Amino acid sequence: MTRTMRWALAPLCVMALTACGEGTGKADGAGKAAAPSNRTIAATLKDDRSFGTLERVLDNAALGDVLAGKGPYTVFAPLDAAFAASAGDLGDEAMKAQGAAMLRAHIVPGALTRADIVAAIERNGSGAAEMRTMANTLLTFSKDGDSVIVSGDNGARARLTGDETVASNGVVQPVDGLLVRTTAAPAG
Repeated sequence: MTRTMRWALAPLCVMALTACGEGTGKADGAGKAAAPSNRTIAATLKDDRSFGTLERVLDNAALGDVLAGKGPYTVFAPLDAAFAASAGDLGDEAMKAQGAAMLRAHIVPGALTRADIVAAIERNGSGAAEMRTMANTLLTFSKDGDSVIVSGDNGARARLTGDETVASNGVVQPVDGLLVRTTAAPAG
């Protein structure tokens, strides 16, 4: 499939994935979801201590207004531990561009709950579903037992973990790894 055709199909994928789920809010243990929050994605990330590093990167990259805006977006939000293996401090001013690129590679248009993602995987005969990110990279979703795995087009992999949160402008999906490989800033 040509790059142009894939890009043209991305909005259709978003619509198909967002239409297939009824769940909203923070998922409970049974997989049902509560009502959506009146808080934005930016506020949700700021108030959750497990996303402290991501919040610093978001502030440094000056993308907080985007995630506080209209949306909808789905953010595959790396937990603090996911940043330990990255090269460099993406919250440092010298890493501003790399941090912004990393963030865009973790955001897809539309509000996707875990139920939406699982339904898309199950509908697809290949056992995987693909989504285009705001960085124009491709994320591939698959299942490994009960876990949902998301892979970047560069081979980076993470598992959806914890509880998703439906915000007023999208969904926060916690992940246990970075979906891009980062490089350290040159020593000055």
